[in-house]
Amino acid sequence: MKVIVDNKIPFIKEAIEKIADEVVYVTGKDFTPAIVKDADALIIRTRTHCNRELLEGSRVRFIATATIGFDHIDTEYCRQAGIVWKNAPGCNSASVAQYLQSTLLLLELLKGKKLSEMTIGIVGVGNVGSKVAEVARELGMRVLLNDLPREDEEGNTDFNPLQLLAEECDVLTFHVPLYKEGKYKTFHLADGAFFHSLKRCPVIVNTSRGEVIETNALLEALKTKQISDAVIDVWENEPDINLTLLNKVFIGTPHIAGYSADGKANATRMSLDSLCDHFGIQAEYCITPPEPENSIITAATSTEAYLQMYDPRKDSEALKMHPEHFEQLRGNYPLRREKTAFSTISVSTP
Repeated sequence: MKVIVDNKIPFIKEAIEKIADEVVYVTGKDFTPAIVKDADALIIRTRTHCNRELLEGSRVRFIATATIGFDHIDTEYCRQAGIVWKNAPGCNSASVAQYLQSTLLLLELLKGKKLSEMTIGIVGVGNVGSKVAEVARELGMRVLLNDLPREDEEGNTDFNPLQLLAEECDVLTFHVPLYKEGKYKTFHLADGAFFHSLKRCPVIVNTSRGEVIETNALLEALKTKQISDAVIDVWENEPDINLTLLNKVFIGTPHIAGYSADGKANATRMSLDSLCDHFGIQAEYCITPPEPENSIITAATSTEAYLQMYDPRKDSEALKMHPEHFEQLRGNYPLRREKTAFSTISVSTP
């Protein structure tokens, strides 16, 4: 079996080389028809677009994407061609929740916003949105949920119309898949009309897909004070992002909200599990992220402790300083662990 692997997928080399007869490592954007022609399987990330142009005439019968999202896979073409694909749902949900937690704490610390008096609206309540809701509740926030597909499927009365969130929320955060058409279309879900409907001058957060928010409408909303701030991890036209927007947002990061080592390890493990399941392979492998350089955190407050574990300002400063390094900042992202990797020692303030 021959497998082509995105060379930025971490913790995979030793395991995949036990499973496959031949492994070729390629940069995500450099997958070509010639490279995949005689491959049996691909393990990819979002930068590889798996469509007819790439796959037609190839031997590929299985694709694993080490990501939650799968809008980079032409699922209809794969169905027609008999190519099975699998994503990694929920793999980095705790990582994104960590990103949101630190961001919310920074809003309180630096912007004078009292979280316990604020309402957060969560648009998209899947694996990620559900964990973000838990974090927000732990911070004492009132939480409003919006998820039209789940509401239709479950008849769940816990969900609210998007318009109610637009009227009542101080923070609006998006955790939806990208659907470009249909009843559940999310492409430019936050457009000019959406921003005009806002009542409380909220903070906008997007860690889902860049195309969920219309860039020019967001810029106008910032200019006219329809929103007070924005935290943007995902951008339209990545990696050629809008530099005006980057310089105006409170936090702007290079699509790394889900990039904790824990989340990456989960994604790699899930991709390998699905590959083995598809091909009927029994393999033993252990995918574990490295330990943090210092697993003991000494802090006077819980806010200080969480920001020692992860402070998104560092990622934002790096991108704002060198936006042309967007892909390098993603591809060479430093080790970041979630809270289960740390022990915390509280020190009372003198």
